[in-house]
Amino acid sequence: MKKIFLLPTISILISSCSIYSFSGTSINSDIKTVYIPLFQNKSKLVYPELSQIFTLALQDRFIQQTSLEIIEEKAELTFNGFIKNYEIKPISITSNDQANQNRLQIEIYIEFTNSLDPNKSFNENFMRFADYDSNLNFSDIEVELINEIILELIEDIFNKAFAGW
Repeated sequence: MKKIFLLPTISILISSCSIYSFSGTSINSDIKTVYIPLFQNKSKLVYPELSQIFTLALQDRFIQQTSLEIIEEKAELTFNGFIKNYEIKPISITSNDQANQNRLQIEIYIEFTNSLDPNKSFNENFMRFADYDSNLNFSDIEVELINEIILELIEDIFNKAFAGW
């Protein structure tokens, strides 16, 4: 009887002390704070609000899905970086040399620092894109495409930092 009670108790204690998990990712329970400064836009083509949109979306991910506190500096986790590329290019050309489909591509450079486990720190480029019909007015769909791409980028960054992908 004691063994039956002891095994579940030990399992609960071990799992509750080490990490918490969501969406296949896990964060060490010793980590309490994260610092995410504004991501500067260093792309040749600049969408004026992209720095703020990306930074707030990354911060929002932590607010919504973790119990980490976002602080101004000296956190256990730091996500520094910049917007490296914001580009629109044709991907499908018709027989009369007109673009049939275009691609909006965003690339972000991330310097992730984990001060409690430096082996998990990384510097990496993350790139995502969204294709759209060239007959559409780009300014009408630009924000929607940006939001779609940013969500994918944040998912990739989050997975790299906490799932080791």
